[in-house]
Amino acid sequence: MLLGAVLLWALNVTVSKYMLEHGWRPLAYGTIRYFAAISLFWIFTYWRERSFRIARKDFRLVGAAALALFCNQLCFVYSLKLGQASTLSLVFGTTPVFTGFLALLLRLERLQRSFWIGAALTVAGVVFVGIGAGSGASAGLAGFILGTGTALTWALYTIAIAPLMRVYSPYRISALVLALGWIPLAIVSIPQVTEQHFTFGWRVWLGFGYAVIGPLFLTNILWFTAVAIVGASRATLFNNLQPFFGVLFALLILNESLHAAEIAGGILIFAGIALERVRRRPSVNTVARRGDTPQADVGEVIGPE
Repeated sequence: MLLGAVLLWALNVTVSKYMLEHGWRPLAYGTIRYFAAISLFWIFTYWRERSFRIARKDFRLVGAAALALFCNQLCFVYSLKLGQASTLSLVFGTTPVFTGFLALLLRLERLQRSFWIGAALTVAGVVFVGIGAGSGASAGLAGFILGTGTALTWALYTIAIAPLMRVYSPYRISALVLALGWIPLAIVSIPQVTEQHFTFGWRVWLGFGYAVIGPLFLTNILWFTAVAIVGASRATLFNNLQPFFGVLFALLILNESLHAAEIAGGILIFAGIALERVRRRPSVNTVARRGDTPQADVGEVIGPE
């Protein structure tokens, strides 16, 4: 289940890039795709939970997570519109580093020495990826910058949603955050939705169906079911494979190519994240909280792209 979820998420970057190259406008694609996925996820969550109720004191965190998800989707679709799927996959691997820095700033987590070594390698890797992406055209550099924004906003989403998942099921919180984050996305997407044509070939519709059901609906069920079995820390190790498979899919399916600097940067990013994950020691609080209900700590929250 873990590997299946990671593969579905990784392929989503390539499929979304293909959608944007074959007639979909970025915001129209994002808002219509999310509406379809949210409808499916709300039906599933209500069948499972029979309620979407949360305490009033938690509304602020839900709103913050929804705002981060809205910004994340803006960065995601336009980073793919302007840049390469392979570049975004590489940069998205920096999310744990952004999450760690935010957790440190908010005094939510004490960072070990291995984190700083891994972070240094990852930052160096991002610099190399940026140099490689900017060596072609300005659009490639813009795509890289927005890709970095995608990783940063996902880290913000992770920080906001982690405390909620210690109290509520991940399905209930995901359903609420997805719906609230979709509202501003739908509003800013109105001009593109009204101008969007839908005369696509069967490959585009097949890809769109995958982008709705695979990475936004099915993966959440697979991932959180698996987390309940093996624990969040072990599950997160599998997610480190997502950038690698994302690049692989982009190279094989879209025939993209990477500059030497991007390849070097990707190696440094993978090395940094792997070092931090392998050398991380679980805290006492993490072990104490883990039980039958899926729980999440800072940096261990995964969700849709």
